[in-house]
Amino acid sequence: MQKFTLRDQELSEKIKQEFKVYPELLGQLLFSRGIKTMEEAERFLNPDYSRDIHDPFLMKDMEKSVERILKAIESGEKILIYSDYDADGIPGAVVFKDFFKKIGYPNFENYIPHRHNEGYGLNFDAIKKFKKDGVDLIITIDCGTKDFYEIEEAQKNGIDVIITDHHIVGEKIPNAFSILNPKQEDCNYPDDGIAGAGVIFKLVQALLQRGNFEIKEGWEKWLLDMVGLATISDMVPLKNENRAFSYFGMKVLRKSPRYGLIHLLRKLRMDQRNLTEDDLAFMITPRINVASRIDDPIKAFELLSSDDEVVAGELANYLDKINSKRKTLVTTMVRQANKKLKERKEGDVIVLGSPEWNVGVVGLVASSLVGKHQKTSFVWGQDGKGNIKGSCRSCGSVDVVELMNKVGEDIFTNIGGHKMAGGFSVSNDQVHFLEEKLNEAYQHIEKGEKSDSLMVDKKITLDDINWGNYQLIEKLAPFGMGNEKPVFMIEGVEVFNVKVFGKQNNHLGLDFKNTKGQNISSIQFFAENIEDGETKIQRGDKINILVNLEKSTFRNVNELRLRIVDFV
Repeated sequence: MQKFTLRDQELSEKIKQEFKVYPELLGQLLFSRGIKTMEEAERFLNPDYSRDIHDPFLMKDMEKSVERILKAIESGEKILIYSDYDADGIPGAVVFKDFFKKIGYPNFENYIPHRHNEGYGLNFDAIKKFKKDGVDLIITIDCGTKDFYEIEEAQKNGIDVIITDHHIVGEKIPNAFSILNPKQEDCNYPDDGIAGAGVIFKLVQALLQRGNFEIKEGWEKWLLDMVGLATISDMVPLKNENRAFSYFGMKVLRKSPRYGLIHLLRKLRMDQRNLTEDDLAFMITPRINVASRIDDPIKAFELLSSDDEVVAGELANYLDKINSKRKTLVTTMVRQANKKLKERKEGDVIVLGSPEWNVGVVGLVASSLVGKHQKTSFVWGQDGKGNIKGSCRSCGSVDVVELMNKVGEDIFTNIGGHKMAGGFSVSNDQVHFLEEKLNEAYQHIEKGEKSDSLMVDKKITLDDINWGNYQLIEKLAPFGMGNEKPVFMIEGVEVFNVKVFGKQNNHLGLDFKNTKGQNISSIQFFAENIEDGETKIQRGDKINILVNLEKSTFRNVNELRLRIVDFV
């Protein structure tokens, strides 16, 4: 059972008056998300593109970047778009490709490094190739902030580099032609939380404003399907400008004409018109990320950018197929990791690895370990060149980048990431000291409260499960980091039917009845209280549950049901 904190507080008279135009439930949900005034509420509930999307020229180096790119276009220079291989970098790369296609500029190329053979960010072998191919300008997407030596090498070879990124900036910055990263200390952009695809979208906005292109005003809004996908996938806070990106991104995704997206949704038997952020996070994003994890990331890029419907369909089928392979691989590695932990004493930080483990999925293993053990976890494997690389996830009490910086350069050869997640490389002769050094550094860094306590918004009854309340909750969507889906507690509900289902019999379905005798169904995927295909929950049991309200469109039938978060 997960720890939880019940908000369920009575609103003050002042707040009730402020929110008097809203139903009580909506007012409580707004207040629990830090919204305290009518003005803030209206802004949150009714995003406005012209109001909420900031002026791109507020970002440091935007003017300089735009001038350089427009000069390159005018002179016919060869432009290389170098993006990260994840579900932020790849959609961002699609955004920029769409821009060049729209303006009719042919002399550009997209390049996505291979996760295992090249690793994250720019690399020297790629720079040599670009020089040989006559590249004049490199524009990075979702990477570059830490690539000091590679960028210096590019500049020495006469290749200018424009960095567009959103990762944490250190005291030292690369000697690039220009850097678009709102996390720079001297950048006055109003929102430093946007994703990598958000930064490249700002660049496209700026180019459309300054360039003399015959493009209908507002065309760039069609790019928000990719920006919204990246924003939700990359787990950035869905506040401020990201609220607008995700909100309008979902609207465009529901009618996006991209062949790859349409075929992938068809393959997964999902209704595009009713697409949700959960569909992105749990169904679409894994199939984009799987390309780099165990194959070639260019296939995910081609899926989202292809103009050939047949090719797009083939790619959708292929990515779905290798995603099944990825699931099996992760399950095996997680089982091995938990076995290793049983055989030894755990420290404050979990550090595990094996030369046999696939570096593309170690981040998923680390996430699983955090969920099970509630400890910050570092997991490593060995790439195709024999290098030790890994991923880390925080349990919420520490900043993993700060933790790695505390360890020092004698252990890590490269680090990067955010507070909650990061990546690293370790020299082969130092990896055996990694666990000791991380646990030692853990004792000397500032720690906050763990984020393992689930916030429960309100106690409700089965009679509160109705379409009217669901529509109020839906006004807060899309949900994600910084705008979590509302969680409700229902106490003492009698179970009327129990069902265990799924290929591995690991999903649970429970039915209840409200006071009117109406059936209320609920579901929990990968239920922990199922063993060997059976659950101890029986018909007639009275239980307490934490739930989300959700709309199921299975087999084109709308059903309001409960998603079980936990049993209490």
